[in-house]
Amino acid sequence: MNKNLLQKEVQAYINSNLNADVNKIALSKSPFAEVSSAELANQITAKKKSEKKLPTWFKQENIIYPSSLSVEQTSSEDTAAYKKQLVKGSSLIDITAGFGIDSFYFSHKVNEVYSCEINPELSAISAHNAQILGACNISCLASDGLEYLSNSEKHFGTIYVDPARRNTSGKVFKLADCMPNVVEHLDLLLSKAGRVMIKTSPLLDLKAGLTELTNVSAIHIISVKNECKELLWVIDKGFIGEPKIVCVTLNTNIKQIELPLQDDSNASYLTVLPTEGYLYEPDVALMKSGAFNAIANQLALKKLAKQSHLYFSEEFNGSFIGRIFEITLIFAPNELKKEKKLYGNVIVRNFPEKAENLVKKLKIKPNKETFYIFTQIQQGYIVFYTKIIQHY
Repeated sequence: MNKNLLQKEVQAYINSNLNADVNKIALSKSPFAEVSSAELANQITAKKKSEKKLPTWFKQENIIYPSSLSVEQTSSEDTAAYKKQLVKGSSLIDITAGFGIDSFYFSHKVNEVYSCEINPELSAISAHNAQILGACNISCLASDGLEYLSNSEKHFGTIYVDPARRNTSGKVFKLADCMPNVVEHLDLLLSKAGRVMIKTSPLLDLKAGLTELTNVSAIHIISVKNECKELLWVIDKGFIGEPKIVCVTLNTNIKQIELPLQDDSNASYLTVLPTEGYLYEPDVALMKSGAFNAIANQLALKKLAKQSHLYFSEEFNGSFIGRIFEITLIFAPNELKKEKKLYGNVIVRNFPEKAENLVKKLKIKPNKETFYIFTQIQQGYIVFYTKIIQHY
């Protein structure tokens, strides 16, 4: 870690060039003898990437940034703030700390945090930033987290781990293919803490993960603006039973709904075309759960069709996680060909044509507030003309 980055002149240069061409800066001669042009370019790039993702760091003076890739891969402040609520006990060890965002938020909930990062420079950067941000109860350790646990006699309330995928090719992967291998070392982790929390990519299949792990009490599916950010697996020592699925959206208002892992209930279907009412489009967190019947039952909604994954209700329910549309008109698909001056966005769910083709064929011009929803109900294909009243 180059502490010369903290010189007032260097910090002023970084802040004044946040919108500059970093490639040009990287290829130019540095105006500072003890800071290279490559370091300047990286600080500018990484800080710029943190502006929305890590606003606390972005606004704080004298923060040092790691590689821009580390900033890309770290948790956002929104997800870190949510995860701190799930911590148990008065102490926590983060065995894959990285840039230290999660560790920082965990330090708001527990008395002491041990933040292990195997990369010495990244650990030093995290330690510096923790002090700058006033998180004095974080101990940053430049060591392998699993090795530290194996050699330590300490017992923690919670262990947090964010394993990295060894093989990034393909979309299917196993936890056993990640580093550290939490499957192989789960017994060690549970011998050192009553609760283990594992962050994984949303690409991990829920049932596949459960075949590798034991004692899973909950799986939290976390999304922001309809983008699934991560899965959080909560493992409690001695837990036996079926885990709960918690779908969470971290938008302007935080919403969550608990669903069963086994979606074996029956749902009601829309059988009579409504003259008015509301359509409900699930957020990706609900879609990832796969509990499509349970969603309908818990919120008193009716499914449009088995594969449509849209819901109907005569009443507005703002607790729903996703978008809600008020029905204005209903068309058979062929009827729209007769209409002129169509304005609205197009959504396709369980319909044989793509949205972009329908827009072109029917000459539909964009409109932010109105939507044509092409879908299928039990009686056949249908188009709902709607007005959006709840966004993601």
